[in-house]
Amino acid sequence: MTEIPLAQPPWTGLGKRLESAVRKALYEFKLLDGVSKLAIALSGGKDSLALLFLLKAISGRGVPPFDITAIHVSGAFSCGAGVSTSYLQQICDGLGVQFVVREAKQKLEDLECYSCSRERRRLLFDAAKSVGATTVAFGHHRDDNAQTLLMNLLHKGEFAGNLPKVPMHDYGITIVRPLIYVAEDDIRTFAEQYGFKRIMCRCPVGQTSMRRQVDKLLAEIELIYPHARQNIAQAGLLYGSDKASRK
Repeated sequence: MTEIPLAQPPWTGLGKRLESAVRKALYEFKLLDGVSKLAIALSGGKDSLALLFLLKAISGRGVPPFDITAIHVSGAFSCGAGVSTSYLQQICDGLGVQFVVREAKQKLEDLECYSCSRERRRLLFDAAKSVGATTVAFGHHRDDNAQTLLMNLLHKGEFAGNLPKVPMHDYGITIVRPLIYVAEDDIRTFAEQYGFKRIMCRCPVGQTSMRRQVDKLLAEIELIYPHARQNIAQAGLLYGSDKASRK
């Protein structure tokens, strides 16, 4: 029988650093102010599992407690880890977290990122509202922010990354990104330490996506500017905060 990984305090030094970074994001961007029930988008990959473990550990420790519901969108080609729902159910059971599953209907012949993302978000948001949660946490981290900013800048001429908190008024949902200060390499190491790194994305489109190409471009840039990801992501946050304050 496969051992089910559960990452819980007391943390290693890295775990303490990741929790501190999440707490910083929660405080600076008021991500969970007034939130008593939170939904987490749980693909089963390292990012969403790290988010689940860290938020579960933080709830009620220096912040008001909040109920967590993990929502998993399954399907033959859903973006993410492609893990079994029973595996994720056992993790959530071990944490005492409610687990909800929805299924995407994407088919290989018409599979592409935009339509898949829209369907997944609709399923996530509907599931969140069905359990009384109007705030949904995503596992987007610092590197995702840098990639998004660079894609928007080069493709659309817009200086815009992933905002830490986004009210989706048309859906009645607010998206939050508590891992916005956390580097992907740190999440990868954290996942190795607690035994949930082995899961990889199986989406055939994702292997050649624009995001994957931009990630390779960032790796090349880092050969010249070692702190490029951190600086690009930070610039996006500073610009986003300044733009919001001027509204």
